[in-house]
Amino acid sequence: MVERRTRKQSVNRLTADDWTSAALDAMARGGLAAVAVEPLATHLGATKGSFYWHFANRDALIEAALRRWETDHTDAVILLVEAQPDPLAKLRTLIATVIESTANPADSIELAMLATADHPHVAPVLARVTERRVAYTAELFQALGLQAEAARHRALLAVSAYLGHAQLAHATPQVVPGTAAERSRYIDRIIDLVTAR
Repeated sequence: MVERRTRKQSVNRLTADDWTSAALDAMARGGLAAVAVEPLATHLGATKGSFYWHFANRDALIEAALRRWETDHTDAVILLVEAQPDPLAKLRTLIATVIESTANPADSIELAMLATADHPHVAPVLARVTERRVAYTAELFQALGLQAEAARHRALLAVSAYLGHAQLAHATPQVVPGTAAERSRYIDRIIDLVTAR
């Protein structure tokens, strides 16, 4: 009886953020199709009623998860990078952070977003996030002295390299640098290449 009450209390404490986080994790593992109310409820040890307390429907949960992806995988990264003292340190932190994020092949949220790029909920968010990432990276290259057009080209190259690396890390992890030391050298080489004059 006590165990049942404790379980019920923990279910009652689930927040919209708990559901959103679970949905984002499901997307990373199985794409948009993996965001289904019943399996998420089972995973969280909750009922569908708990879900409907926070969200009107699955679409509302998907929209919340996409906002969370934007916040956690773009806004938070930019905030981390902005704490660095100079443009080169910022660029290195940015590239290191995103490359390190691909070290766990199970976390393939970026690939899940790209795989569902034509979904009506995903498309506008993916377009906004991609443009923001490219524009921010271009700002870093401009701060290093490149003209706007050249900075944008370098930013496109850097973002493309990240996405390509994420795909390789997911599909063929043995191809990409596996240890922290190897990734560090790899990141140094990327910095050398994208900042070369």
